[in-house]
Amino acid sequence: MRRIRWLLKRALSGIGGFVRENTIDILPIRRGFRFYGLRDLRADSVAGLNVALLSFPQGMAYAAIADLPIQYGIVSGAVASIIAPLFAGSRHTILGPTNATAFLLFAQFAAFTAADRLFYLPLLVLFTGILLILGAFFRVAELIQYVSRSVVVGYITGAAVLIMANQLGTVLGIPRPETPSDAPKTFFTILQVTLASLDQVDWHSLALAVATFLFWTFLSRRFPRWPAFAIVLVVMSGLYALLHQFAGWQLSSFESFSLSDLVPRMPQIGPRGFFSDMSLLIGIAFSIAFLAALENSVMSKTLASRVGDRPDVNQDMLGVGMANLANAFAGGMPASGSLVRSALNFASGAVSRLSSIFSGLICLGALLLLGHHVDLVPKPVLAALVVCIAISVINRHHIRISLAATPEDAAVLVTTFIASLLLPLNIAIFLGVGISIMLYLRNASRPYLAEYEFSAEGELVEADKGKREIPAISIVHVEGDLFFGAAELFRTQIQKTSLDPALKVIILRLKNARHLDATSVVALEELVQYLRSHDRHVILSGAPKEVYRVLKNAGSVDVIGRDNIFVNHPRNPNLSTRQALKRAQELLGTDEADIRIFYDPAKATN
Repeated sequence: MRRIRWLLKRALSGIGGFVRENTIDILPIRRGFRFYGLRDLRADSVAGLNVALLSFPQGMAYAAIADLPIQYGIVSGAVASIIAPLFAGSRHTILGPTNATAFLLFAQFAAFTAADRLFYLPLLVLFTGILLILGAFFRVAELIQYVSRSVVVGYITGAAVLIMANQLGTVLGIPRPETPSDAPKTFFTILQVTLASLDQVDWHSLALAVATFLFWTFLSRRFPRWPAFAIVLVVMSGLYALLHQFAGWQLSSFESFSLSDLVPRMPQIGPRGFFSDMSLLIGIAFSIAFLAALENSVMSKTLASRVGDRPDVNQDMLGVGMANLANAFAGGMPASGSLVRSALNFASGAVSRLSSIFSGLICLGALLLLGHHVDLVPKPVLAALVVCIAISVINRHHIRISLAATPEDAAVLVTTFIASLLLPLNIAIFLGVGISIMLYLRNASRPYLAEYEFSAEGELVEADKGKREIPAISIVHVEGDLFFGAAELFRTQIQKTSLDPALKVIILRLKNARHLDATSVVALEELVQYLRSHDRHVILSGAPKEVYRVLKNAGSVDVIGRDNIFVNHPRNPNLSTRQALKRAQELLGTDEADIRIFYDPAKATN
């Protein structure tokens, strides 16, 4: 009972220390304007205008990807750009809907009716925001650094290919299935349905889409600083208006909206109750929250490194969470860190977070003024621009690096990419993360065991690998991580060493062993008990203070024997090994003993 109280007290103390050491700034925007001047304000205003000219039409495009009314994407970009800078750590990141989160939302909502999609969306965005805020306060964002870049590259590439395939039907003017359950959800099913419907192609839609793509390509290459997306959308919509008026072209377009459609609403609970809705949406919310945190973290770190800022991924995660919380009530779709808009904001010379706020205010004003005219935008034009966005996010340089760096990186990228085409996106990204972690654990869970001996001068040196004498004592130098993934391999290798009938004492030199955990402690105890049952002994030499602390807290010191553990002496690293050797001679009942140094055949060719 006393030990249980001690463990509880220790756990509560650890939680309290964690909270005290990992505080989040509730309103970081109040800092950073000490030397802010009129020139900075002008720079932020220009950057905000440039971003707004891209953010407004992109919001329409991302809403179209998610199969939502286009005002949801515009609202999301405007609200997120205004709210996120109040809480985020990065001063250049622009938040709003992105292609990856939009398609993930589409894939997860594909089986919902249009009415259910709009009914449950605010609650889904609310859950996403809450998860991100909780993750920020518990420092979850720091774990994102363990997600391989190959996973991100494979996922983004797969999502881009999916987006292009999904917009192909609109580009060709092929009508969508009437019921959501009939809508294809993976790349090959989308492609199959599209190819089977080629007899329904509308050549007017295809011609306008091709013209849109060519015009966008021309502007992007010839005038890279111009807001090509906005210009192409306006010009091609005007061209369609003329063709509709004088040539009788009739293409599908978007529904206009009024101010009453933009009134903030509370997220509502369905007729089956809160817990039923939560079980329906929490998995989707978790996937979107993870992806949003991942996208925002990558973007904020990239921009911070360019200006020498110190990135705070947890603070940025709070900004993403608050932006989604606001969108849940404002009528927007999920928001994340936008790669393209953030890069444009940085390239436009933004100085502070005000550029993002200016961008959001401009988009909000345009939303109120232009809502009645969005029915002039033909769907094939916006679908072609969505394809252009998807092409632009495929980074061939990063793909080349991931494929050529290591076999593990190549395997993770290819697996994640193929999974994105075959499986729902939320499953694909977690499959990629899981495989990446498994490959890392496989490499990390191979402790290096080298044979050591004392030289003629009395120094501990690595032994000659050709030495093959049969000794009574084996000194095993252990180097590497001894966490749960390495525990079984470590125990197996030592047990193989003990098969020598002449061997009586094994000295484990743990000077460079790290990350001892519960699994490895149990494995060590079982190893000691196994060898003891065969009249053998285990001695620990050079154990770092961290390793000894883990053994002491776990009660393993008594199992191993206090006389059989020798802590490392930083000033004399070999002293603990000499002490262990004397202890081994005591256990053998002799003052002299032959010394055998264990040698790991797996490392012979290294």
